[in-house]
Amino acid sequence: MKFINLLEKVSELPAFTVKFLAAGEDLKQVRLQISRWVQDGKVIRIHKGLYTLAEPYRKINPDPFYIANALKKASYVSLQSALSWHGIIPEFVPSVTSITTGRPQTIETPLGRFEYRHVSKKYFWGYEYVELKDSLYAFIACPEKALLDLIYLTPGSEQTAYIEELRLQNYDKIDRSRLSQFTQKYESAKMTQARNNIDEMLDRGEGIEL
Repeated sequence: MKFINLLEKVSELPAFTVKFLAAGEDLKQVRLQISRWVQDGKVIRIHKGLYTLAEPYRKINPDPFYIANALKKASYVSLQSALSWHGIIPEFVPSVTSITTGRPQTIETPLGRFEYRHVSKKYFWGYEYVELKDSLYAFIACPEKALLDLIYLTPGSEQTAYIEELRLQNYDKIDRSRLSQFTQKYESAKMTQARNNIDEMLDRGEGIEL
């Protein structure tokens, strides 16, 4: 395969796999050629079989949330990453944190750090397939589930002090009815206490409105 052939296949893709390129080609040869292009700086190896074209050659930039989904298929972006994306917390989050039913893992890549937190299958819900940009999509937790994921996975997070430290904002983006329904699915005293404390905060209206 020549580089011009690679560009014809993947220049409009944010990322691609060796298996995608190897369709109808010799897998060993494709891997060898990709390695050479990586050494030449024409291709960037993101992680184990996942690649993207170097910036001068690609037409679509690989959105971090899209890459997070691609690195681990059974996952969705959640916790602070999703809360920041929805505008529920004010901080910029440098790494992307996702929920998975697989093993917890941190993956360092040339495109940034991707963290995966484990939950059992009974808590793997509450996410949506959302358009990002450039016709790219990713599975992202809805605001209520992102908040509950964070509380569920963080010791002591049901306490008012922790919830206040999050500096929740844009309260109108939090569906209180859905928050209540989601909380009930946990059947957990900790999660119920957290929901009650969140409700009290929403009632006081102490968020930062943008």
